[in-house]
Amino acid sequence: MLVLAVDTATPAVTAGVVDLDDEGLTRTLGSRVTVDARAHGELLTPHVKEALDEAGKTFADLDAVVCGSGPGPFTGLRAGMVTAGALGQALGKPVYPVSTLDAIAADHPEVHRLLVVTDARRREVYWARYENGHRVDGPAVQKPAELEDVESDLVVGAELLGRTVEPWSPSPAGLVKAAAHLFGETPPPLTPLYLRRPDAVEPGARKRVTR
Repeated sequence: MLVLAVDTATPAVTAGVVDLDDEGLTRTLGSRVTVDARAHGELLTPHVKEALDEAGKTFADLDAVVCGSGPGPFTGLRAGMVTAGALGQALGKPVYPVSTLDAIAADHPEVHRLLVVTDARRREVYWARYENGHRVDGPAVQKPAELEDVESDLVVGAELLGRTVEPWSPSPAGLVKAAAHLFGETPPPLTPLYLRRPDAVEPGARKRVTR
């Protein structure tokens, strides 16, 4: 099964072509990752094309599309989800959204207790906790100091907590591994996970001015 994987829920712009065999093993045939929080919309489509070229494949060869559904900032996250949805519709292929945190965790299946965090800005982090590959808490958004006492064998995204640095964006293979249990089923709705209320709100009623 040939899968295109994209994610824009972190500052990284991620695209890759991944082969998934019948035993659930993944092989990344081509990938492009650039860390630039302001270039998701600009770089994602070129990254997709370059990953396909590196893999020696075309859009017609794809069997499915996987996209990270967050949590992440509104502007960056929607770039990946809209692109994935448009590609799926144009190609007539299913699009599977998966938690970006789950995708990062999928790259560490050997860790008994895993804490995954990503930058939520405003001096906060998105986080989820995993045991033996299964999410047991989160996703949620909190200040890093509130997670200092969480017991874990490994922290991914640790530079945000002042601990040992580990990668904190998902790999294309991680995205596919996190979505593998969904393949063959009707894809879930393409619903982004923001975890925050939008900054913009509808204006309230105008105040009556009286003399």
